[in-house]
Amino acid sequence: MNDSVYFSGQFLLATPGMADPRFARSVVAICSHDENGALGINIGETVEGISFHDILGQFDIDTAAAPNCDVFLGGPLETQRGFILHSLDINMLDTLQVGDSWGLSSSIDMLNAIAKGRGPEKWRIALGYSGWGEGQLESELTQNGWTIAKGSPDWLYETRSGDKWLMAWQALGIDPTKLSSGFGSA
Repeated sequence: MNDSVYFSGQFLLATPGMADPRFARSVVAICSHDENGALGINIGETVEGISFHDILGQFDIDTAAAPNCDVFLGGPLETQRGFILHSLDINMLDTLQVGDSWGLSSSIDMLNAIAKGRGPEKWRIALGYSGWGEGQLESELTQNGWTIAKGSPDWLYETRSGDKWLMAWQALGIDPTKLSSGFGSA
C-alpha cells in the first residue's frame, strides 16, 4: 500500500485557476479514486433541452408516475451514457457504493424503479462522467485547478441553488470571487 490519499466520497470544486474551460465552475462527486485514476460525476451544470422524462422515453419507460427533473452534464466523457447518483436506501447489482456517502448506478432497472416510485429516496441523473488517468488528478491538484471538499451528500440532491459551484464554496465559508486565479511558488 502506498502513501497516496484517495478522495472517493468527496467533491472536487473547480478553482478560479482551472485551466480547462470544460470544468469551469464544476462540482464533481468523486465516485472512485485509486492508484489507477479517478472517476466522478459533475453536478455543476445541467444539460440544456434534455429532461429525465426524455431519457425515460428513449427506453420506452412510462413517464406517467415518474418525477421530472433536469439532467446534469456529468463530464466530458461518454456523454451518451447515463449515470444515477443516489441515496443508499436502494442498491442494485450494478450499484457502486461510494463509502457511506452515495451510490452510483447506470442500469435500466434503476431507471424503471425510479419511474415507478420504487427507487431510491434521493437521486440525480447525469450524462457522461469525468475521468482522470493514473496520477492525472493529483497533478491537477498541485496546479491549483481543484480544491477537495468533504462536503455533504446533500450537495447532490439540493435543488434550490441555481449555482451549485457557488453554493459549495459558500458552504465552506469561502467567497470564490475573492480567490486568486493565479498562484505563486515559494
